[in-house]
Amino acid sequence: MNIKQATTINEVIQILDEIIERSKIEQSPIGLFAMLYREVTVRIKEGIANGSFQNGERMEKLDVIFANRYIKAYYQYKAKEKPSECWAFSFEQAENFWPIVIQHLLLGMNAHINLDLGIAAAQVSTAEDIADLKADFDKINFILSSLVEGVEKCLIKIWPTLTILLKLTGKIDNFFIDFSMETARNGAWKFANEFVVLPENQTEACIEERDKRITEIARLVSNPGIYVSAIFKFIRLFERGTIAQKIIDLQIMEEKNMECVTA
Repeated sequence: MNIKQATTINEVIQILDEIIERSKIEQSPIGLFAMLYREVTVRIKEGIANGSFQNGERMEKLDVIFANRYIKAYYQYKAKEKPSECWAFSFEQAENFWPIVIQHLLLGMNAHINLDLGIAAAQVSTAEDIADLKADFDKINFILSSLVEGVEKCLIKIWPTLTILLKLTGKIDNFFIDFSMETARNGAWKFANEFVVLPENQTEACIEERDKRITEIARLVSNPGIYVSAIFKFIRLFERGTIAQKIIDLQIMEEKNMECVTA
């Protein structure tokens, strides 16, 4: 199969647009994460243009390598080939009725941050200079973490009583603690530093081992226990709108959220 790959950040955005539009037509929840990821990519592009990163050229290279791992996994899955295990699990959940919006988003973020980001960071670095990437790496993660902040607003629009129900049950904090953005960021940076010093003949085995561990996190996101799962199923029954409309709502909410973050 001829899998699309980007060579510039503009091409990344173009391919993400294609995935989003295809997801709308297919009514596929895969487009939910793709939409958020597109917004992050746009903000990284803007940051490069206005000099927010220490090394703009390196940042674009990192962004393209990072995005291409997701893009490759998506097209492999669509071609019924085998992507990374954690991405395969994420995409498979999009075929199921029961996962709610937040679960689809966290599954995508889990695979992309916990697996892909560390690999991409290592691939634009050497063992000697990877420490120089830390400040820009943290800026990427600041943008990524803003995704979580915008999600609640979107969910409230899709299902207005969500916040009340979750606060009453007292379970939402535990669910989000299980998937901590700070933990994901720190884990990705630690993995990048371990991966960058490996000899080439050990990299594939390292990726496979990491992939298996990240897939286990994905399984917890998909099945966070009997009580929380029951609540999420109840929420799912009352989510408003088609998948295409949810993608559009998410775009609007994230654009507003990112305006606040960058103001």
